[in-house]
Amino acid sequence: MPTTIAFQQRYGPWALVTGAASGLGKEFTNQLAARQLNVVAIDIQPDKLQEQVAFLQREYGVQTKALVVDLADPAFLTEVQKGTDDLEIGLVANVAGLSSVAPLLDVPLETLQRQIAINCYAPLTLSHHFGRLMRERGRGGIVFFSSASALQGTALVTNYAATKAYNLILAEGLWDELRSSGVDVLGFAPGATNTPGFHYAQPHYKSVTMPYMEATPTVAEAIAALGRTPSHIAGRGNRAAAILTTRILPRKQAIKLFGDNMRKLYPHHLTSGKNEI
Repeated sequence: MPTTIAFQQRYGPWALVTGAASGLGKEFTNQLAARQLNVVAIDIQPDKLQEQVAFLQREYGVQTKALVVDLADPAFLTEVQKGTDDLEIGLVANVAGLSSVAPLLDVPLETLQRQIAINCYAPLTLSHHFGRLMRERGRGGIVFFSSASALQGTALVTNYAATKAYNLILAEGLWDELRSSGVDVLGFAPGATNTPGFHYAQPHYKSVTMPYMEATPTVAEAIAALGRTPSHIAGRGNRAAAILTTRILPRKQAIKLFGDNMRKLYPHHLTSGKNEI
């Protein structure tokens, strides 16, 4: 792990974090502010967002900027540019994500399209814009949030898993393109994490033996992995599960295993597409 000064020099002075009002995005802002990076916090929840940036200022003494932005709006980058044109963004953390737990055909098409906009179009757009500026400066970092569900087709979160596979592959390819430029890229795949989004869908997690992580060590792993590897799976248990499903089991069996576990986790969502995360 670089020292605070080295971290600031490589990824400062400002970090931009999406999904910053809650969950892993909120924790990301905490840990970056603790390393004395100023924070541009983006979310669609204005009250929670203002509370978080006030906390960062009070707790860590950093500068903050709150941008209430709907990442599903095709023109969202215009608002982000207005709020950041006078700032040097050295780190972009694409944490925001939207999921729904239900069979794909039971989810409204509009919800699926919104997932693609928030989970794929937004990180691509932000990383393209700020990545160019980082490449010109010869330093910076970009984190794409993937998911353990991205490693194979995953029933009940079929579209979400597909969007997260996009983020993983995008990150790895961009890592290779930028690895000689001084810009670090990471595709980061957490598993089940103790966040409001995870609990919102009311999983029966005692029904399935599964790794379960807290937000703080999860984000700490992401920050530690940045600059060291193109992609990283959070948690030893999740990494062991990934070896099983991607290297040992036949593809068909791995998909069925994940699907069976999802049906045990979310039996009440087998015919409902109401729970967006």
